[in-house]
Amino acid sequence: MRRVDPFELASYIKKAPKVTPVKAYFQGNMEKIDFKDLKVFGEGPFRIIFGEYKEVKEIIDNYHEDIYYYEIESDRRNSAIPLLKIKELDARIEPGAIIRDQVIIENKVIVMMGAVINIGAHIKEKTMIDMNAVVGARAQIGANCHIGAGAVIAGVLEPPSKTPVVIEDNVMIGANAVVLEGVKVGKGAVVAAGAVVISDVEPNMVVAGQPAKQIKIKDQKTIDKTTLLDELR
Repeated sequence: MRRVDPFELASYIKKAPKVTPVKAYFQGNMEKIDFKDLKVFGEGPFRIIFGEYKEVKEIIDNYHEDIYYYEIESDRRNSAIPLLKIKELDARIEPGAIIRDQVIIENKVIVMMGAVINIGAHIKEKTMIDMNAVVGARAQIGANCHIGAGAVIAGVLEPPSKTPVVIEDNVMIGANAVVLEGVKVGKGAVVAAGAVVISDVEPNMVVAGQPAKQIKIKDQKTIDKTTLLDELR
């Protein structure tokens, strides 16, 4: 898996233009308005405008007598990190998921409603990020994993000396579990629901508790309980 240098990400964020994109609805005497380089749709007395807030606001200020009514929609302010372009991904991304730029999503990944994946993370093939789970900056998630609903995989951009979380292949992270920065969860391990993992987990181990402790080696009963469904992928 690709491990992104924190200094590269910090430089990317610093240099990125800070944007406040908006969608505006105008009604009025539209023929008199010079919309300049804004994206404008509609005809007659009605227009839908896409653009940067300060440019839309300038139009409103300069043509307030010709604009009888307007409404502006916005979901961010001075944002430095755009969302990942997901249209060409061979993955299933459900409504309400937030995936930032500089994230790698491999084939057959599933990202459920409300999940958040931050800059620099890498999700390998056939892994599911369940509802409202958070995958932090630079986190590395292996193949065929399940990150349970509400789980938090800690991210780390600063301090840059910190290492990201690494979740190896075939790992099951239970609902509302927390894996702190710098932790490595070995291949085939199981983290119980609600566990708080503050140290490395050996492969094929089952851990539970706050802080999480090893409770057993994964046995057939555990395997049966944590089997993933290929049909969902």
